[in-house]
Amino acid sequence: MDVIQKIGVFTSGGDAPGMNACLRAVVRKSVSIGLDVVGIRRGYQGMIEGDFVDMDAKSVSNIVQKGGTILKSARSKAFRTVEGRAKAAAHLKDAGIHGLIAIGGDGTLAGASVFYDEYQIPLVGCPGTIDNDLFGTDETIGFDTALNTAIENIDKIRDTADAHDRLFLVEVMGRDTGFIALHCGIGGGAEMVMIPESLTDLDEAKHHIYTLMSSQHRSSIVIVAEGDDTGGATQIANVLKADSAFENIDLRVCILGHTQRGGAPSARDRVLASRLGVAAVDAMMAGHANVMVGIVNNEIVLTPSRNVWSRKKSISYELLGLIQILS
Repeated sequence: MDVIQKIGVFTSGGDAPGMNACLRAVVRKSVSIGLDVVGIRRGYQGMIEGDFVDMDAKSVSNIVQKGGTILKSARSKAFRTVEGRAKAAAHLKDAGIHGLIAIGGDGTLAGASVFYDEYQIPLVGCPGTIDNDLFGTDETIGFDTALNTAIENIDKIRDTADAHDRLFLVEVMGRDTGFIALHCGIGGGAEMVMIPESLTDLDEAKHHIYTLMSSQHRSSIVIVAEGDDTGGATQIANVLKADSAFENIDLRVCILGHTQRGGAPSARDRVLASRLGVAAVDAMMAGHANVMVGIVNNEIVLTPSRNVWSRKKSISYELLGLIQILS
């Protein structure tokens, strides 16, 4: 491995609150040990186009509290091709970049693994995704903020639901995993949660919801992950409305959508992102490559990138059972 004197840093895939805090940590740690840092705009797409900007400690001032990412993000179809990756490697070589730090989710790290196999450019990943679905870390950058945003909205929905004895189906993000939905269910006091990891029995769900709404005369909140096997909150609502038993039940759907990605990162996410950003630079300078830094039991750990995107992180079935007890 060549001596690393200049590194590139980029954010890729879906944005997550705390990405800027992580970027700040990467840049300031690098500067503190004499490394040059180049920001790569728009992720892998910017790498292909040579969209680079020199960064220093001042360039990341006043961003720790900002959501989104100052380097922007993109999903690059071109990087999935051999030709696209060759262009990216050529631009990195021309810029004298000896290593990369990627802030993103499983797609980002999957691309990084392929790129490393082809060009052996050292790369360390930081887990940045609100879904909290990456193997190798207890928590990902952005998850805590997204969770708190969702619960804040659920609390408001419950106020109006209670005022009218309404049933609300609240859809949260989670195309492939139910981490947000599961934690929202507990933190938001939901009566039921539907997630991709657990097959939903619609007949059983209808019976449970009907019992709550008709016999106890109260409002109900059902949290639905967008990737639930039933097809999401709108599809479930259509099924319920088609049942004559629900004709007198006031049912509404609320899809929280991309509100969960925006906003200032929580203090927890800022601290997590800062720790991971510094750890990523430390890992690279220690000679590690094609790994992701994560937090397990409050300790920094390194996981091979291939394991991160090829292995599935399991939800806590204890928490799923807890929802059933508390509802």
